[in-house]
Amino acid sequence: MKLIYCLLLIFCGSVFTSAQKTYTVEGTVHDFHDKTLLDNAVIKIGNFTAKTNKKGQFSFDKIPAGKYTLIAQHPDCNDYTENIGVDQDVHLVITLEHHVKDIETVTVHGSHKNNGSMVVKTLDKSMISRNVTENLGNLLTNISGVNVLKTGNNIAKPIIHGLYGSRVSIMNDGVKLAEQEWGVEHAPNVDVNNFEHIDVIKGASALKYGAGAVGGVVVLQPQVLPKKDTIMGNVSLSGISNGRGADLNVKLAKTWENGWAIKTNGSYKKLGDLEAPDYGLMNTGLESSGFNFGVQKMTFEKGFSFDYYLTKSTVGILRSSHVGNSEDLRNALTSPEPIYQRDFSYDIDNPKQEIEHHIAKVSAYKRFENFGKITATYSFQYNHRKEYDIRRTEQLSKKPALDLELITNDLNVNHLIERGKWNLETGINAGYQNNYSNTQTEARRLVPNYDRYYAGIYSVLKYKIAPELDLELGGRYDYDHYDVTKWYDLSDWNKQYAADYSDFVVRINQNRILTNPSLSYNNISVNGGIVYHPSEYFDLKFNYARVSRSPNIAELFADGLHHSAAIIERGDMRMKSETGNQFNLVADVKAHVLKGLSISVNPYFFYTQNFINQIPTGYQNTQWGGAFVVYNYQQINAKMYGIDIDAQLKITDNLTYKGSGSYVYGQDTTHNVPLILMMPPNFNNSLEFNKKEWKNFYVSVSNNTYLKQTRFPVYNVPIRLFDSDGNAYNEEVDISTPPNGYSLWNLQTGVNLSKNFGIDFSVRNVFNTSYRDYLNRLRFFSNEMGRNFILTLKYQF
Repeated sequence: MKLIYCLLLIFCGSVFTSAQKTYTVEGTVHDFHDKTLLDNAVIKIGNFTAKTNKKGQFSFDKIPAGKYTLIAQHPDCNDYTENIGVDQDVHLVITLEHHVKDIETVTVHGSHKNNGSMVVKTLDKSMISRNVTENLGNLLTNISGVNVLKTGNNIAKPIIHGLYGSRVSIMNDGVKLAEQEWGVEHAPNVDVNNFEHIDVIKGASALKYGAGAVGGVVVLQPQVLPKKDTIMGNVSLSGISNGRGADLNVKLAKTWENGWAIKTNGSYKKLGDLEAPDYGLMNTGLESSGFNFGVQKMTFEKGFSFDYYLTKSTVGILRSSHVGNSEDLRNALTSPEPIYQRDFSYDIDNPKQEIEHHIAKVSAYKRFENFGKITATYSFQYNHRKEYDIRRTEQLSKKPALDLELITNDLNVNHLIERGKWNLETGINAGYQNNYSNTQTEARRLVPNYDRYYAGIYSVLKYKIAPELDLELGGRYDYDHYDVTKWYDLSDWNKQYAADYSDFVVRINQNRILTNPSLSYNNISVNGGIVYHPSEYFDLKFNYARVSRSPNIAELFADGLHHSAAIIERGDMRMKSETGNQFNLVADVKAHVLKGLSISVNPYFFYTQNFINQIPTGYQNTQWGGAFVVYNYQQINAKMYGIDIDAQLKITDNLTYKGSGSYVYGQDTTHNVPLILMMPPNFNNSLEFNKKEWKNFYVSVSNNTYLKQTRFPVYNVPIRLFDSDGNAYNEEVDISTPPNGYSLWNLQTGVNLSKNFGIDFSVRNVFNTSYRDYLNRLRFFSNEMGRNFILTLKYQF
């Protein structure tokens, strides 16, 4: 019996000793994709808790043997859970996914995750929501240094630091818009209500978006849908006084916790003739609609999405901009009022344009723990543009005078690898475009049929030299090839190109010659920048870019009447690639003044060789129906410099002042004259009172002041006229002198009437000021639109 008791005592003692044996559990916690060590991560093993230090290390000294559930938590990450067994000392390497930060914030505002030395300004959800009736171009004027080149009041094309056209790229949910963007009156075919953030990248530093974007990039970011089981949406209905129109927008989304989501948006807008303060603007109505559908499955490690966008619009062009002969042209250019007027009407007659644009996009991504993130996107775009002119017969007027179909296929593959002190993004893209210019128009084709093949590769390295100092280096190579089919007048061909391009000739048909130009361009761009951030109150960015851009199809081959622009355009096949050197400096300062003051100053300088400029060179009576000013493309050397200033002062918790100002200087150094159509100096000031406790009530008063542009080239047009005796004489018509400056006041207010229902009300041009905008190509024929009341009812759930 004693032996049995002894054995039991020995057994129990060994069990007790084993139960009391403890081990050390230690390790590190780091980020999934950039491998940085994470401090302040909380590690729980059973009832034991530890926190990581600044080196991402944690340690438990006495963990009893056994099986445990380990939980790692970090404010910016998803929780990490793992079952572990402790029967010896354990070393763990824990990887946390920055899911919330990377997916729900960075994807919404992706360009802000690490924009490096890029100059980025943003229009947020609130700004877009308050301006649901505006087009993209007009909306972007809320950003300093950005203006619009307009054709009338419904067509607005962004200008960034004096550059526009194909020098400014527009990214619609990751797809670069391809829509005959060479036309100054070709407004971007986008519905701003599809997007939640709009970023404007000033300058040529964003190499990932293509070398052609020497002026900048407009990045349209859609809403990122939450990972939860819910249905969400909103509806807005606006009444618009000027044009007696309405605007309807509807959004709906269904999401699931597992990452699946479906969304759809729709919009419709209708306006009749707009009104200047003293008269109506005949044939300036608008009818547009948009539709978007998307389906996606998103997790942190992988995801895919399919998106489809459709926009359609019919835009009236001011009737007085199209005239029948040289005397009418003189009268239209010099008359204080439009020479054609009518009572208000919703009819959109000739001249007008009809545009239809489709985008279908498939995108997928995959994250690898050590290799980084790979994203692939394929997009298909179809753009159909019809422009109708005042023609000699009713039958001809029913036919579009310009009928273009552009098909674009584009593939992008990007690779991003992130580490603690550096990240490297590399990408390739390739695409094919086909443009068909319909021959049934019975009018000379403005641009020819062509096939375009393009490809590019880029790489951008960002390196943290010190906690307060970052370095950025990038490079890009692009290849462009045009295969064109074009008819020339034989006399024009012999005078301009026969000596140098005889191998392009296909055949001669009487006084016309068919050619097949084949042109290739190789462009190299580089970028370098630094970011200095010594404290939370001061940031300094400097960026240098050497950029190169291929000429677009109009700059090379335009040859005829551009109906909706009311001009004749002529290109030059000898155009070379633009090459420029661009410098951007940004200083951001914050100070403890009242409730907070922030100031941003952005000076810049741009010098370009072979800058492609378009200037008026005369006028021509045409067989297609009227007299029009002739604009030629020419290649020059140019320089531009300027400054953007932004300031914001929070006066009280509820009262905020915002101000901005911009100045740009443009000079044609080849001919030593100012560049045409440079934005005049301008200032914007606003004062807003808001009170969240009063159901998100706000009221804002703003003023936009544009000075007269005093630097302009003189390209006046001598028009041939006849006196009462039939004798011919020339009269010079001034189309160069800019109009006087102007100052506009605007008022806006809004409130939530209930949890889901809100109302906004605004008055644009409160005092009904008469003015003309230097950057409106139709400013010769009428004043700008006058006062406009807009009432918007909003319901969201």
